[in-house]
Amino acid sequence: MLSIRGLNTHYGASHVLQGVDLELPAGRIAAVLGRNGVGKTTTVKTIMGLVRPTAGEIALENRAITAWAPHQVARAGVAYVPEGRLIFPDLTVVENIRVAERTPAKAWPLERLLGLFPSLGERQRHKGAQLSGGEQQMLAIARALVSDPKVLLLDEPSQGLAPLVVRELARVIRLLREAGVTILLIEQNMKLAEAVADALHIMVKGRIVYSADPERFRNEEAQIRSRYLTV
Repeated sequence: MLSIRGLNTHYGASHVLQGVDLELPAGRIAAVLGRNGVGKTTTVKTIMGLVRPTAGEIALENRAITAWAPHQVARAGVAYVPEGRLIFPDLTVVENIRVAERTPAKAWPLERLLGLFPSLGERQRHKGAQLSGGEQQMLAIARALVSDPKVLLLDEPSQGLAPLVVRELARVIRLLREAGVTILLIEQNMKLAEAVADALHIMVKGRIVYSADPERFRNEEAQIRSRYLTV
């Protein structure tokens, strides 16, 4: 579904992504873990066209989308849930979702989204600023889904959320996988990534240095945590 080959990205003289390779099959969830500043968010921003790569290739369903403008990437079928959610605080729940609906949604119409996120259904007339952090995160995911994406990019969705809300987030992500949504998950919460991902990747200094399925990852977790994830 999504293929990344030799991806390099610079911020000025800073070489952030240094040859990232990643394969994400259709209907699967891949998680990218790593310390702060290793290039995780830059990876999804580069896929989305918000940052221009200096080398490498990005393909969606074998179609090159490298360095496309963000609106072109979105129309091709990639939806982005950014770190920090970035919902519209003065719009209602329904308005926040509708603003991202370019054409009437087929896979994820409003009614289905409000069923997937019951708390949003109960508060659909509330403004974004009136929602809790967890509700705002669910709203950001709903806003992305209403575009009927082929690939969903989730950047640090558990950030700042209470453990109970993170468990609800994990439930939602599993339901999305069951519904056939392909997800690239950027996370620092190892337990969440382990609970939902089909493949886990560790990024260090702009490179993917380790990849494993959940079973192997759990068996090697102590070693991986010590080597790549602790400060």
